[in-house]
Amino acid sequence: MADRLTVARPYAKAAFAQAKASGNLSSWSEALARAAATVSDERVRGLFGSPKVTAAKLAELVSDVAGNQLSPDGRNFIALLAENKRLPFLPEISHIFDALKADAERVVDVSITSAAPMGADEQGKLVAALEKRFDRKVRVEAAVDSSLIGGAVVRAGDLTIDGSVKARLARLAQDLTA
Repeated sequence: MADRLTVARPYAKAAFAQAKASGNLSSWSEALARAAATVSDERVRGLFGSPKVTAAKLAELVSDVAGNQLSPDGRNFIALLAENKRLPFLPEISHIFDALKADAERVVDVSITSAAPMGADEQGKLVAALEKRFDRKVRVEAAVDSSLIGGAVVRAGDLTIDGSVKARLARLAQDLTA
């Protein structure tokens, strides 16, 4: 996976720079996500490396599926990827682009898994505390996992805060057996 990210990173940075310069971060993000979904389809993946399908035809297919969100610069970007046989890297390029976009917009995506559904008031307090900690706007994705027994697990990028009863019991059991 590291090799794919290494290849994708310069393309994502170039796309981000172009999108930021033109003020179209959101439309580029949507177009790259659609293009990434297109190249992830098994039927399209089967076309990569085929001597019957030219790079220009692949670029046209991906650009057409990406739709109106794709500016002329975006179409040129897709054509460049096709010409350099980098279309299969579009999912990674899209992912890196979205991370760069979130960083530029000072937004962090947070996943909160709780033992029981959280009320709006409770979730609001948690979001406010997380925004203060990260010094960024927080976008929340909430889920419920009753196996946690109580508490919650918060994930933001590489950071995991496990405040669940299940984790506390596991630590207690480990301390008792040590």
